[in-house]
Amino acid sequence: MTTHTELHNLQSAFPLANGVRMPWLGLGVFKVPEGDEAANAVKEAVRLGYRSIDTAAIYDNEMSVGTGIREALAETGLARESLFVTSKVWNADLGYEETLAAYETSLRKLGLDYLDLYLIHWPVAGKYKAAWSALEKLYAEGRVKAIGVSNFHVHHLEDLLQAATVAPMVDQVELHPRLQQPELRAYAAKRGIRIEAWSPLMQGELLDDPTLTAIARRHGRSVAQVILRWDLELGVATIPKSTRTHRIAENADVFDFSLTEEDHRQIAAMDRGLRVGPDPDNFNF
Repeated sequence: MTTHTELHNLQSAFPLANGVRMPWLGLGVFKVPEGDEAANAVKEAVRLGYRSIDTAAIYDNEMSVGTGIREALAETGLARESLFVTSKVWNADLGYEETLAAYETSLRKLGLDYLDLYLIHWPVAGKYKAAWSALEKLYAEGRVKAIGVSNFHVHHLEDLLQAATVAPMVDQVELHPRLQQPELRAYAAKRGIRIEAWSPLMQGELLDDPTLTAIARRHGRSVAQVILRWDLELGVATIPKSTRTHRIAENADVFDFSLTEEDHRQIAAMDRGLRVGPDPDNFNF
């Protein structure tokens, strides 16, 4: 569990294995189309205090995310170094030279000189080790602050670690009360790999859940806030996606209350191993 003293506000961050500090809570932009919607969401998030922005090549919105970042920095006077920007290499670009080229493309679209975190998006069999070598090169050259993976099960991590010189610092996975991944979380904790949750709200499917609704009512909070607070208290970073200013603000307002042990017991009992996204052991893209 994360100690409550570590969770002061939206700028609260934790150290990765290499000492780089990563914010606990960030903005995700999955399925937000290129254009003003994505740029404005990023700009509003930074204005509200967010410091972590997560995108990916396959989201096809890196240009707009970059626009939002630049406009936010100009309006707030913040330095680029105050933000933690993540992107991911897509499956079609997994390979040593291909991944190096994909990184340059992402930087160009974002209009940035470096990324804070670069991830392998999916564990494509026979390809992710070569891609990881490329990430290690980028990291060794100081062109990215931290490297990691996404959607890797324990066996994928074990396979990668056999060949890796640098261990992944982050594993970004689907994680929510219906898919709590205790084995993966325990494995990652032992090896200094931080878990980050995508789809923490199960793409909205949990917002009417009676258990969570009752917990939210007791705390005078929304179900979304309860779930995000649960992530943080588990020691899991999280990147809820929203483009509406009031939702972006609501999602950030989770640093002034705490869940009880009974709340945690009730949420733990909700785990069903249910996914809204693909199974990393069974995908064909």
